[in-house]
Amino acid sequence: MQHAPAARRPLAALLSAVLALTAAACAGGGRTTEHPATPAPTAPRSPATPAPAAVPPVLTEGQARAALITEDDLGEAWEPTRGAATWRDELLKATAERPDCRRLLDVLYTEDLFGTAPRATAALDDTDGGAQLHYRVTSHRAADLDRTLTWLGTLPDTCGHFTSRAAHGPARDVRVTAVPLPEAGEARQGVRVTLNAGESVLTVDLVAVRVGDDAAALTIGTLTEPSDDPTWTATETGARRLTEARRQGRVQV
Repeated sequence: MQHAPAARRPLAALLSAVLALTAAACAGGGRTTEHPATPAPTAPRSPATPAPAAVPPVLTEGQARAALITEDDLGEAWEPTRGAATWRDELLKATAERPDCRRLLDVLYTEDLFGTAPRATAALDDTDGGAQLHYRVTSHRAADLDRTLTWLGTLPDTCGHFTSRAAHGPARDVRVTAVPLPEAGEARQGVRVTLNAGESVLTVDLVAVRVGDDAAALTIGTLTEPSDDPTWTATETGARRLTEARRQGRVQV
């Protein structure tokens, strides 16, 4: 029984050593000699999917029709058309050497300025002066519409004076000038094309006005002395009506 205290001394020393090591680890901020655990691998990130290109809102057929001009906007002499003017095939169905001038003649004949189907159209005749007006409302991206307007604005320089040729018939002398327009819509552009057919002179105003992602294009052709009034009125009234149709569309949504 006298040997029991001696047997307990090694155990006490061992416990003291363990306590000392624990205290040292705490004093060192809890660092140990063990290697840190390897973090679990993260799944590779897939490349961001690009957002789809925004599609412009399209007017309903009813809204597009509401944006059209009517004979009441232009005066008593105007009425719904009775058919295409005879000078369309006779004078406008032609071509030219320069690409821009050839494109201009194509647009005057087909009235497809923006390369997209119209949402609504109107055709009116001036029973006094013999003029004919065609009006088209269309929807497209604003950037594409503006590119067409920019091209239209270059025509007095690139096609100021050129010669058109029909499949059968004599060459025609053509001149292109800018046409005065009201400050309508968000952007607008217009030209006056004068085609000398010898015995007669055809004058056609080609005008377009943009409001957001929608636009109105009009042509007014006459074999008599041209007037700025129908072009001005159709542009101003049409832009205002198109703006209102777009506003009504947003309210309904």
